[in-house]
Amino acid sequence: MTKEEFVALVADKGGLSKTEAGRAVDAFCDSVSDALGRGEQVRLPGFGNFEVQQRGERAGRNLRTGEAITIAASKAVKFSAGARLKGAVNGGKAAD
Repeated sequence: MTKEEFVALVADKGGLSKTEAGRAVDAFCDSVSDALGRGEQVRLPGFGNFEVQQRGERAGRNLRTGEAITIAASKAVKFSAGARLKGAVNGGKAAD
């Protein structure tokens, strides 16, 4: 699903215009990004949790040359699906 298709779905389900839904989707994405950038966890009960995890420095290999390299430490976003989302994906319907 593209962002445009997602915005249209939100507009339809929320009774909003596509412009309003687009602003809402953008505001949601910006808000989650801002919170994660500050190191905060974002919890949406039933849907899931977003959190930042620290990845340590690790050894790797250059696939072209086979040379050993060091991959620098970095941060990554982890998403854990909530119960309702898992139910929708696994059972075809959302659990209550």
